[in-house]
Amino acid sequence: MILPKIRDPRFVTIRRGGTLTDPDHHLLALWAASCAEHVLGLFEAARPEDPRPRQAIEHARAWVHGEVTMTQARAAGGHAMGAARDLRGAARHAAYAAGQAGAVAHVAAHELGAAAYAIKAARAAAPEGEGEAAARQECRWQRDQLPEPIRELVLDDQRLRNAICWSAFDC
Repeated sequence: MILPKIRDPRFVTIRRGGTLTDPDHHLLALWAASCAEHVLGLFEAARPEDPRPRQAIEHARAWVHGEVTMTQARAAGGHAMGAARDLRGAARHAAYAAGQAGAVAHVAAHELGAAAYAIKAARAAAPEGEGEAAARQECRWQRDQLPEPIRELVLDDQRLRNAICWSAFDC
């Protein structure tokens, strides 16, 4: 569970009754794609022949540039999550991160799912006893990538949803 029961209007576009502008929605999608891409190698090492997570990340970026529709980006995200189903550990979490990134075009609040799953992937890939340090490092890396216009929004979202995101944002 990464989405709150009640949708935060800051993550709902203005045309749907929220306060999120299209430029900020695009920045959220790009940030989510970067978070997912940062750990994508963990999936690709386990399943180099499966392009679905990479395609979800590409579709997230393509949606921002108007090259694919929201529906296409969301579908690519779903396919990436399908790639995770029979996996465990870091590879599974990395595929889920990519899936969440693809879904940001549809629901902006999936941005935190991409980040949280990427942190879980980093934690799972770390040598024994180093998982928490790896998770904190990944969290800090992600925060360093945040574009200034959405920085406070995402940091507040992390604070509010940390508990339902496996406390991934304790960094």
